[in-house]
Amino acid sequence: MRALLSTIGSRGDVQPLVALALQLRALGHDARLCVPPDFSDWIEGLGFSVAPIGPRVRTFAGSSTSTPPVPPTADERRQMIEATVATQFATIAAATHECDVIVAATALQVAARSIAEDRSHPYVFVAYSPNVVPSAHHAPAPLPPVPGQPPPPPTTDNRELWAQSAARFNDTFGVALNAHRRTLGLPAVSDVRGYMLTERPWLAADATLAPWPDPADGAVFQTGAWILDDDRPLARDVDTFLDSGEPPVYLGFGSMRAPGDLGQAMLDAARAVGRRAILSRGWADLSLDETQPDCLVVGEANLQALFPRVAAIVHHGGAGTTTLAARAGVPQVVVPQMYDQHYWGRQIEGLAIGVAHARGIPTRDSLTAALQRALTTEVANRARSIAGKIRGDGARAAALHIATADV
Repeated sequence: MRALLSTIGSRGDVQPLVALALQLRALGHDARLCVPPDFSDWIEGLGFSVAPIGPRVRTFAGSSTSTPPVPPTADERRQMIEATVATQFATIAAATHECDVIVAATALQVAARSIAEDRSHPYVFVAYSPNVVPSAHHAPAPLPPVPGQPPPPPTTDNRELWAQSAARFNDTFGVALNAHRRTLGLPAVSDVRGYMLTERPWLAADATLAPWPDPADGAVFQTGAWILDDDRPLARDVDTFLDSGEPPVYLGFGSMRAPGDLGQAMLDAARAVGRRAILSRGWADLSLDETQPDCLVVGEANLQALFPRVAAIVHHGGAGTTTLAARAGVPQVVVPQMYDQHYWGRQIEGLAIGVAHARGIPTRDSLTAALQRALTTEVANRARSIAGKIRGDGARAAALHIATADV
């Protein structure tokens, strides 16, 4: 059996699918990945075939201090959407050759289920955060505003927010999706988001950190987080830095754009609470204007080896980073910017294993205040107690269901 594993996004979207691919291989099966071209070399180095889709996503990362792009006109936006949907249909259709099942992650998989329907393949949609899937118990992950369109009326009613989200998906993708479905001889769909998510989506999130709010309703299958095991040693300079003093604060924004002069603000905050710092460059290419013995700037690193050796972790609130930090048993400061990151910040604060930074551009003072709250004995003890409850077998559980055709 061969599975096509597809996503459109950054490393946080791709890496869980790599974990699933490895678990399928361990069970004697194969996988092909349809992902942005940024990750082709890495995945092919693991022995899997890759169907690149769309442009390089790192092109859109970097510091947000640069001049913002001019928003597209309504006609330009329509053309971009049509081109995106056409690319998905063409690329995913070609990638399904010799595949038996399609697994699609993230809520921009407009074409994947239609192709599965056309080929009579089983299809699974997987979310990495509960607030991607409709429920009256939580609001949807916020979508970016549409240039030239007024925002919907404000409301705190979750059902109304989900209805607005569904209308947004229909307005954005409905025409293009149904045009391609007609060429395949498939009937039109009236609920684009519901069709993509399926009647029973999978939730690849840890049940301690991010439980489905009503597990008895059977609306989702929660597998646990899909964690890619990493046994790489830390670089010698990182080991030396860690061994040369008290545990530092880790500062990183992953594949996200960085608001303002975030690197220096985070370092100043770490110093303000009496801590050394490790700053991860990430895709935003964070840097410092100084070189002092109390700070170290690093590139790619094994976070599973690094996180247990730091005092606190300041990060953007991606699902993967949040889960790894929780498994390490270390207090977190989540600085959310978009999509599901605000959800993860609320979860971390609700579990009392860290702090959610307030909305807006972080400053030295705001980060200092958040670190002071996180670096307490109570939070550290709570983080250690929760760590033992975070499971690491979610990808294997998912692979077993796929391998036994339980999808």
